Amino acid sequence: MTVTHIVLFQFKKDATAEDVSTISRLTLALKNDCIHPKTNKPYIKSASGGTDNSPEGIQNGITHAFIMEFETEADRDYYLFKDPAHDAFKKLAGRVLEKVQAVDFTDGVFKS
Repeated sequence: MTVTHIVLFQFKKDATAEDVSTISRLTLALKNDCIHPKTNKPYIKSASGGTDNSPEGIQNGITHAFIMEFETEADRDYYLFKDPAHDAFKKLAGRVLEKVQAVDFTDGVFKS
């Protein structure tokens, strides 16, 4: 079953507009940059994201949201813990991110 990975970013106060643009672009580029070690092909099914535009005022500093879909939990786990492209991205993004939140789920699966 497909695994949805949601990541939320709060940038540091001193992050420039160029920093924000670069990290946002690179986040979405992970869809093509992350290559599966067995197939040698990209394995992220989809990637989307953008700048928060909610009028609710409950963002708590979060300004950007990204959603990625993986075919399996194994693919998601490889991305999170072993993918060299994702690891390099995390190091770069860590320089300008104040806070990162992530939530993953499988549609329709509810456990208590």
